[in-house]
Amino acid sequence: MGRSEDLFERARTCIPGGVNSPVRAFGSVGMTPRFIQRAEGSYVYDADGNKYLDFIGSWGPMILGHSNPVVLEAVEKAIRDGLSYGAATEREVTMAELICSIVPSVEMVRMVNSGTEAVMSALRLARGYTGRTKIIKFTGCYHGHCDAMLVKAGSGVMTQGIPDSAGVPKGCTEDTLTAVYNNLESVEALMDANPRAVAAVIVEPVGANMGVVNPAPGFLEGLRTLCDKNGALLIFDEVITGFRLALDGAQGYFGVQPDLTTFGKIIGGGMPVGAYGGRKEIMSMVAPSGAVYQAGTLSGNPVAMAAGLAQLTALKDTPNLYSDLNDKANRFFTSLEITLKNAGIPFALNHTGSIGSVFFTGTPVGDYASSKTSDTERYRDYFAYMLSQGIYLAPSQFEAMFISCSHTEEELQLVLDCVSRYFQR
Repeated sequence: MGRSEDLFERARTCIPGGVNSPVRAFGSVGMTPRFIQRAEGSYVYDADGNKYLDFIGSWGPMILGHSNPVVLEAVEKAIRDGLSYGAATEREVTMAELICSIVPSVEMVRMVNSGTEAVMSALRLARGYTGRTKIIKFTGCYHGHCDAMLVKAGSGVMTQGIPDSAGVPKGCTEDTLTAVYNNLESVEALMDANPRAVAAVIVEPVGANMGVVNPAPGFLEGLRTLCDKNGALLIFDEVITGFRLALDGAQGYFGVQPDLTTFGKIIGGGMPVGAYGGRKEIMSMVAPSGAVYQAGTLSGNPVAMAAGLAQLTALKDTPNLYSDLNDKANRFFTSLEITLKNAGIPFALNHTGSIGSVFFTGTPVGDYASSKTSDTERYRDYFAYMLSQGIYLAPSQFEAMFISCSHTEEELQLVLDCVSRYFQR
């Protein structure tokens, strides 16, 4: 038994399922999770000494690659001053100023500790600002594990929310309405059925938790129009896409400005951190300046702020970083598409910038229902083969593949060669 297997056995006696987040359990691919000991550049190394070319990148924030020396130096310097104060610091002011200077739709921002907390807080703020109660989300879009967002759709777009997790009372989700991603008519129908009751529409501008699903042309623009028409706020959940697709995120990439935005661990260089922000008139309602309460002892943690400042400054000040990264990713995904076509198997490949997914289906994937047509048994076999070749992909069909600045053209070619060999077996 290897060390990863041994650690998993130990973990299952004291951690639910042996992991601290479900996807790490490798359950959908039928394997034992790899326990990672360290990471550098584009590689992670497990407890058994195996080296893997990593395309998870801590689920997105390692856009500069693992253990970036600039970020590490900032963290090492910060920890010498202490790990946490529970008090205001200059770093959090500088971080807020930096985010507001980068993202045009964000005039004020509040730091929190995770993407889930950012979403939970943004929804409360939207309700407080509008005086309304209902929220529209989309099937297949994941917004963290707060009760109101753990909802799946019923038999139609008019169905009220049904809890999708044990322990979530129906009352927590009865004001959550579920629409179909890339379907503006489903959103309009919900708004018409709930006049002057919808506080906000929350959306991943690029779906990344049903596999990567791109917004159809006009979809995000249509949401902006519908929200304006109905007096609802538009919330972009940019926990995945923020500072990833472009410096100003998906809203800059697609040219659509939301009213509120949620960010995740990328603003902390991968450390536990999140944030939500938007127009000053909305954000001014957050306590202590307003009546919408939200607090956190570790919000704006000085070490996380140091890491985030180093990363965001590097992203901001490196010429052509995003154009080079997205061009590299586009070349890779184009070549991957050719490789899959040559294999003669049904597939759909979706990507935007440096994130993408392969679905083993002959159906174009544009929403949750079509993503679920993918052959998960095929993905399970594909994942196992790629892992055996030292390629570390997401251990689930319905997660994204992330390309970082540290991935080289030679390393990406290795992936293409492995894919080709897999289908030639």
